Order: sequence, then structure tokens, then C-alpha cells
Amino acid sequence: MTRILDGKELAGFVKERQAHVVKMLRSQKKYPCLVIIRDSDNPVITKYVNLKIQYGEDIGIKVIDAKVNSTEEAIEAVKKYNADETVSGIIVQLPLIEKERTEEVVDLIAPEKDVDGLANYDERESERIFDSATATAINWLLAGHNIELKDKKIAIVGRGKLVGAPLIRMWRNSGFDIEVFHRGSDFSILKNYDVVVTATGNPHLIESDMIKTDAVVVDAGTASEGGHLVGDINEEIRKREDLKAITPKFGGVGPLTVSVLFDDVLRACENNAKA
Repeated sequence: MTRILDGKELAGFVKERQAHVVKMLRSQKKYPCLVIIRDSDNPVITKYVNLKIQYGEDIGIKVIDAKVNSTEEAIEAVKKYNADETVSGIIVQLPLIEKERTEEVVDLIAPEKDVDGLANYDERESERIFDSATATAINWLLAGHNIELKDKKIAIVGRGKLVGAPLIRMWRNSGFDIEVFHRGSDFSILKNYDVVVTATGNPHLIESDMIKTDAVVVDAGTASEGGHLVGDINEEIRKREDLKAITPKFGGVGPLTVSVLFDDVLRACENNAKA
């Protein structure tokens, strides 16, 4: 019987702990605050922002929805909130309208406030304080369901800035056996891998015959199709009962990504208060 990698229950435990941490910080006159910078009113973007605002309200963290009208305004907003001592963390809600300027904006976020862990530090990698929230969420999800990665053959499909690239870096640093698949790769050989993590944003890219019996499948891809959020895997895969584990259509990696983000906001608040 295929096990479902439910992230909602795990996120609930994390959220309860975070609410206690916020109360402790407030008793010390420390007030965590997250700023979300975005330049779009796209319904999917708005949904993600509102989820984070609600999560913040639930645990007592102030969340500022900083809507801007251009990339230039986004750059100015990052600079403004970098200098604002009342702000613990800053994220840029992607995608920006000018996608090609994403790194220019994200890389401006001060390391101590880069709670999404997306800035590219290159040779300054030692300055990184936070890892990618989504990559960390995948780690939490697998660990929370006792999925062992050591000595497993792992495939990561996609090497994007949000998930693939940081997860590749994180797991290679942990010494795991990883193969990276991307556009042009032979996806048919995915059936040779014990763990498959996909994060491309290409709906239905991964088909059932690409996945072997007893595999672990993590779908961290998101795209909009006909106004609905969809992942990378074909829904036929979720009907199989011969897998070891698989993420649900909703409530897998997503809830834990938000939890990780707010964990980082709390860490940033504590660290910045000590500085």
C-alpha cells in the first residue's frame, strides 16, 4: 500500500511550536516581521501571499504585503526593507513580471534577511544563512515520514532556482547519490531510481511507466492549468498502490515550505536582535 507523504499534519506541529516561540520573543520585546514583495495580482500569486499572511496571523508574526508596480520599484523596496531594523525577513514572491531580472532583485536581499534562501552568493557562499525554504521542506517531509536517503539512488528532475538547484547543493553536501534530470534528459531511466523528486513546473511531465515499484515520489512542481494548480506528475501515478510513498495532490511539500519560511523569520528575528 502506497504511503501518502502528508505535509499538513507535520506543519501543524511546527506551527504550534512557532506560536510559543513568538510569545517568548514578544516577552523579550522582539517582534518578528516578514515583508513579501510582489509585482503581480495574479490569482495564484495572491493565493500564496494570502496563505502566508494568514499563517503569520495565526502564530503572531506581522506580514507586510509590499505590492510594487515594476522591477525598479521592487529593487527600491528591497533596499528600503534591508535598512529597516523592524523587518526580520524579506522574500520576493515569484515569478516577477520581468522574470529575466529575478536574480537582480533577489540577490539584493541582505543575507541576514534572505529567509527564502534564494539569493545567489557565488564565491560568497559562506555568507548564506538560510537554505531554500522549499528544499528544506522536502527534507523535513521525508525525515518526518522516516524516509531514508542514505544508500538510495536519487533523481532530481529540474534544476531551477527555487527548488532543484538548492536541493542538489544540499543533498550533494550530505553525500547522497544524486542524478540530475533536466530538459533533454532521458526520463525513461527514472525507473532505475529509488527516490524521484520533481520540480519543473511542467504539468504531467512524469508518467507512471517512468516510476518503478517501491519508489518514493515527491512532486514539488507547481503550475497553473486552466485556473487550477497542478504538479509535475501524471495523476495515474497517484492511483498506484505499489509505491513506497508519494506526495498528495495538495498538502505535501507546500504546507511545510510555509512552515520553514516562518521558522527562518523567527531565526532572523533572534539573530538580528543579537547583532
